[in-house]
Amino acid sequence: MDTSDKKKLSERDICTKYITPALTLSGWDHHHQIREEVNVTNGRVLVKGNAVSRAKPRRADYILYYKPNLPIAVIEAKDNNHIVGAGMQQALAYAEMMDIPFVFSSNGDGFLLHDRSGNYEPMERELSLTEFPRPVDLWTRYRKWKGLDDTKERIVTQSYYIDDVRKMPRYYQLNAINRTVEAIANGKDRILLVMATGTGKTYTAFQIIWRLWKSGTKKRILFLADRNILVDQTLTNDFKPFGSAMTKIKNRQVDKSYEIYLSLYQAVSGNEEDKNIYRQFSPDFFDLIIVDECHRGSAADDALWREILDYFRTATHIGLTATPKETKYVSNVHYFGEPVYVYSLKQGIEDGFLAPYRVYRIDLDKDLQGWRPTRGQTDKYGEVIEDRIYNQKDFDRSLVIEQRTQLVARKISDFLKNTGRYDKTIVFCENIDHAERMRQYLVNENADLVKESNRYIVRITGDSPEGKAELDNFIIPDSKYPVIATTSKMMGTGVDAQTCKLIVIDKRIESMSEFKQIIGRGTRINEDYNKFFFTIMDFRKVSELFADPDFDGEPLDGSLYDPTDPIAPPEAKPVEPSGRRRYVVNDVPVSVVAERVQYIAADGKLITESLEDYTKKNVIRQYATLDAFLNSWSKADQKTAILEELEEQGVLFEALQEQVGKDYDPFDLICHVVFGQPPMSRKERAAKVRKANYFTKYGEQAKKVLDALLSKYSDGGITDIESMEVLRVDPFTTFGTPLEIVNTIFGGSANYMTAIRRLEQCLYTAEC
Repeated sequence: MDTSDKKKLSERDICTKYITPALTLSGWDHHHQIREEVNVTNGRVLVKGNAVSRAKPRRADYILYYKPNLPIAVIEAKDNNHIVGAGMQQALAYAEMMDIPFVFSSNGDGFLLHDRSGNYEPMERELSLTEFPRPVDLWTRYRKWKGLDDTKERIVTQSYYIDDVRKMPRYYQLNAINRTVEAIANGKDRILLVMATGTGKTYTAFQIIWRLWKSGTKKRILFLADRNILVDQTLTNDFKPFGSAMTKIKNRQVDKSYEIYLSLYQAVSGNEEDKNIYRQFSPDFFDLIIVDECHRGSAADDALWREILDYFRTATHIGLTATPKETKYVSNVHYFGEPVYVYSLKQGIEDGFLAPYRVYRIDLDKDLQGWRPTRGQTDKYGEVIEDRIYNQKDFDRSLVIEQRTQLVARKISDFLKNTGRYDKTIVFCENIDHAERMRQYLVNENADLVKESNRYIVRITGDSPEGKAELDNFIIPDSKYPVIATTSKMMGTGVDAQTCKLIVIDKRIESMSEFKQIIGRGTRINEDYNKFFFTIMDFRKVSELFADPDFDGEPLDGSLYDPTDPIAPPEAKPVEPSGRRRYVVNDVPVSVVAERVQYIAADGKLITESLEDYTKKNVIRQYATLDAFLNSWSKADQKTAILEELEEQGVLFEALQEQVGKDYDPFDLICHVVFGQPPMSRKERAAKVRKANYFTKYGEQAKKVLDALLSKYSDGGITDIESMEVLRVDPFTTFGTPLEIVNTIFGGSANYMTAIRRLEQCLYTAEC
């Protein structure tokens, strides 16, 4: 092909005509080893008021696999107007995400190879189209990089389980699976995996077990959890392919004929020696033990889980957690070692696999100012209240202010009435008593829906068999009831509430692990049920923990753990007044002092500065001056493309409109908030166009179409003008179909688009 002709080819044409043939020539199997246009991420969820969209997913042009579970190379393609290495930076980013050692860029003339394994010199070199390495060549390099002998290779090359719908692990799940299997192949017997809630820890554990089991590396496996619902979910969902080789230990009975065992840890242990039924197994019975939610105590020296782990000390132990616990007394890292892989909440949101959130913080006067009884004041039951200042740490523990609970219930109910009264909601309370009182006040605030079903609001706590029985119904996406669940601790971890859209925090939280776990109840995305984001309603200033550097950082090192320290004492119970469990007052008024909505930023952190300052910082990163912004805006064929790019970088136009003015176009919001220019409303801009001589260039029908477009702009903004879909709704349907409007009234798409560009020019400049 002539060089000039080659430069006319698209990027896809370059792939089809040059790159793919070069791969097949080198022996790569197109059906099993080559995947093209692979979506590595889903694209971050962008929240616009109550509407959502997605940013573009990160997509690799090629990923090459030695086997389906072993990605070994990534290729980024560019058209022939670029140099051969133009895609290298992009390819390196994918390679780092996916633990891929061999990185290629190509423009169809050849390849640039970057070897991340560090075993070959030079690190980067150019190859001709006929010199692309064969699979065995890259695998030989991979083996050297990983230090794999024949025995280790047999373990790490064992395929994962593929179901009938050919569900494949996401990139981070594959990283976690491969790193764990490689660690075990290399003799490591204590392993920690840290993966944010909602990212598929149990599915990841299943694939790890499957590969180790199928390869014969681990023959008998025990999966431990601390909630019965977690064991049952695992048994019937992710672990189902194990079939008859699997059993659940229950009724304190042991059958040693199985290979895969699932158990509630309380089912195999107890305080009395005869209750420790795990001792019916020999200490070397299990080869592998998986500890789910290992932050909940397995790393504490006095935990019952540790008794089990110590008994089966010869087995490999893997800890799974979203929130590694590092305190003076408890250390996951001390027991399991540094995590072999970490996938954080921040990264999950950025990749579009987890739901972003906004925080609705409500400050109450008594919480901020405290409350002190008058001399000799008695409570609701005639008990003299101890004379001291009561503050937030006392409320719903040693002091109950009933009007405070009532106000919280009203604010929750008002919020749901504005967003959706059937949005699944979890209300976290101080204790069981508080959860029951909250249920009562919520019932009174929502009597109309409770009349339809008394299961609209339920209390789900450990002491309530009726409430616990509703937990499955709350979790099941297509179960209408219950809608609102009040709880204290029971739903704080391990509950797979895929459709939970509102999390209310009305309890003090001083543990980062507990905070992360509670937030994790809302992070799952379920597109089938329109669950893309969630709201956190905070009544206790808990959202201040978002500013803590530990909130979404990697686990701390083991420096806080001192094995010579005494075992941590149990959590101290709140001091209660003598003779009564707590004081209850029903005549103390409570009011809201401040309310504000906070949003999550592009970096995964909560925006704590003003929205105006945050917007200014993000826009100036892209456009340093007003002239730079105006120049880019005027030259853009699609203004919405600029807005979408700014939204991907974290600019929240919908939120900004709420604060600055709903009548302002994003263009004016930027000019005003970022560059200090006086704004014009959309109606003012539309009126300016109508007063100009713009319409005189067009025929009567075209004038009517353009005038209707101006009305759409005045109501909804620039997006409505640039979208051809607007021509499918009234009043445009009176002019004909979109095709008839474009061809008959404007004389073709080129003329129609020219009219739109002139209209935009008249809207945003002085030229009409």
